[in-house]
Amino acid sequence: MNGARPLDGVKVLELGQLIAGPQAGCVLAYFGAEVIKVEPPGTGDPIRNWRVLDDQGTSFWWQSIARNKKSVTINLKTDKGRELVRQIINEVDVVVENFRPGTLEKWGLGPDTFKASNPALVFARVSGYGQTGPMSSRPGYASACEGFGGFRYVNGFADRPPVRPNLSLGDTLAAMHAVIGVLLALLGRGQSGRGQVVDISIFESVFNMMEAVVPEYSGAEVVREPSGSTLTGIVPTNTYACADGKYVVIGGNGDSIYKRLMVAAGRSDLSSDERLSNNAGRVKHEQEIDQALSDWTRQHKAQEILQALEAADVPSGPIYSVADMFEDPHYRARGLFEGVEHADGVLEIPAIHPRLEDTPGRTDHAGPDLGEHTDVVLSSLLNLSGEEITQLRNDNVL
Repeated sequence: MNGARPLDGVKVLELGQLIAGPQAGCVLAYFGAEVIKVEPPGTGDPIRNWRVLDDQGTSFWWQSIARNKKSVTINLKTDKGRELVRQIINEVDVVVENFRPGTLEKWGLGPDTFKASNPALVFARVSGYGQTGPMSSRPGYASACEGFGGFRYVNGFADRPPVRPNLSLGDTLAAMHAVIGVLLALLGRGQSGRGQVVDISIFESVFNMMEAVVPEYSGAEVVREPSGSTLTGIVPTNTYACADGKYVVIGGNGDSIYKRLMVAAGRSDLSSDERLSNNAGRVKHEQEIDQALSDWTRQHKAQEILQALEAADVPSGPIYSVADMFEDPHYRARGLFEGVEHADGVLEIPAIHPRLEDTPGRTDHAGPDLGEHTDVVLSSLLNLSGEEITQLRNDNVL
């Protein structure tokens, strides 16, 4: 299906590699932006070779994160390469970069360079700790920034080391914040005619998810601690083991929901217990409630528990692996998998939200081959001739 997308006509130059910046570029490309990704000749973005590889030695991840992009190889370690990128930046609407702060300035490619030549330019900068402050020059890996931003402290169980999810969560959060920043800056440009710098850090993107942690500490000096699979101060909401070795999540913390939950669990006595009629009372008796629910779920298979809770109109759900997602009809009905052509056949990659009714995003093609679009981009965007491009290639610039 082809059709208008909200970012049609917006030209984006993606500089940098791995996850945070490229994931932002992926979302922008999905919703119509022309994203030109600059990669080093010969090697390309390291994520091409990360994790699980196909028979051609390319990661399946690459096919998703680089979808809809144009790959251009330029050697930024050469003067001619940097000059080419400088010319490209003067022709685009947005730059997304995730080098360590100061790197682009060292190359003469920082945002100040383009204030006169491309005043409408939106310059999105993703880093670990931001462009300013005493820690700005440090390398910003998601693992460290998730800890510094507060997420790792509250994640896990109190009697064990802090836990990380098996994802680069901080990078993806930073990418989403970068997309939001770019869109806001483009809206601002529509009003003022001027672009601006968008400064995104991984640690602040994590910090932005911390809900009431700051005001609770400021107002009452309460430090939110890790609480395993529960949520401090809200009861019951937890993950419970079932007879078949699977787990279910139950959120029964509304007063009326709690009553229906305990009836469904065969504990009418706890449903009508005045001590437990509101959340404050349930918090005081959390262990008693959780024990009752755990005793119930361990006697039944996960699907039996979920069916009983659905009938009682109690929020609940399974703990899904990706294999479960592929089998679930709701995922299919929502169009959460998009097929792309791949050397080994059709590869399914995740659709990207939000879902827009009139101008939805879409996947046009999987991640490109290294340098696949170098010639067409340089000829169309910079009017370079075939001979000039060949000479640049001979000079090890491309």
